[in-house]
Amino acid sequence: MPTPSLATLPIRRLTPRDLAVCADLSENRGWPREEHKWGLLLAAGRGYGIDDPDGGLVSACVVTSYGPQERPDLAAIGMVLVAERHARQGVGRRLMQHVVAALGTTPLTLHATPYGRPLYEGLGFKTTGRAEMVRGHFTPGGSEPEALTRAATAEDLPAILRLDQEVFGTDRTHMITRLPAFADQLRVAEEDGRITGYAAAWPNMDNQVVGPLIAQNTETAKELIASLAAHTTTHALRTDIDVRHEELLTWVKARGLASAGFNAVMTYGIPELPGDWTRRFAPLTVAAG
Repeated sequence: MPTPSLATLPIRRLTPRDLAVCADLSENRGWPREEHKWGLLLAAGRGYGIDDPDGGLVSACVVTSYGPQERPDLAAIGMVLVAERHARQGVGRRLMQHVVAALGTTPLTLHATPYGRPLYEGLGFKTTGRAEMVRGHFTPGGSEPEALTRAATAEDLPAILRLDQEVFGTDRTHMITRLPAFADQLRVAEEDGRITGYAAAWPNMDNQVVGPLIAQNTETAKELIASLAAHTTTHALRTDIDVRHEELLTWVKARGLASAGFNAVMTYGIPELPGDWTRRFAPLTVAAG
């Protein structure tokens, strides 16, 4: 249980105005400030936090809900952080219990580090998958797939949204429509005039994060990554690939990306994530699915 003083501090909604204190909290825990990502999540999702009477935040997290607004199909929880001096005092558990209760019967998902996993297991989350984080400077190989990709245009957005809903398993229009402004690149794969995949690359400190990555098959996923990399000259690429996509993981590692760790994909209230995992290669961000 939290210490009495922490247990009495109110939990409040965070807004985009809390961007700086959220970034400060990330930095306090040794994470990058990630202001660009915090900005997206606080605008598209719902933040929860506990103010520290001495300034800043004791704890924070963000929930991104998908599907009908009044009855979401799925909610992703991310950026669960507790300030260093308040760690291991039960405050993270208290915040998570509040969020789970606030979401009622909505199925939940999150990506858990090995450090955070016991907390979520104690709250009833089950591990239903794994993602491997890979990072490095992409070096084209000798026999790259033939490029069938191009930069996305505004006219592509309806087709991207249809494909995303089909593969992700629920509507996330409010997140995907923010990609053109959020990402440095948004590219589509095309076959016979039909969009068969899409991917974005967005800035996160000294990395370009590839995500979401949705494609009809592994070859199309390779084409999209190679095309994003071709337009990213100085920054390392980073992405989180579902470990079931073994061929794609082998391919990116042969081209300069190395394993940087694993996260457990966890769910609450559903046995597995909706949609078609065979075409879902990487999330937009592990904080939002």
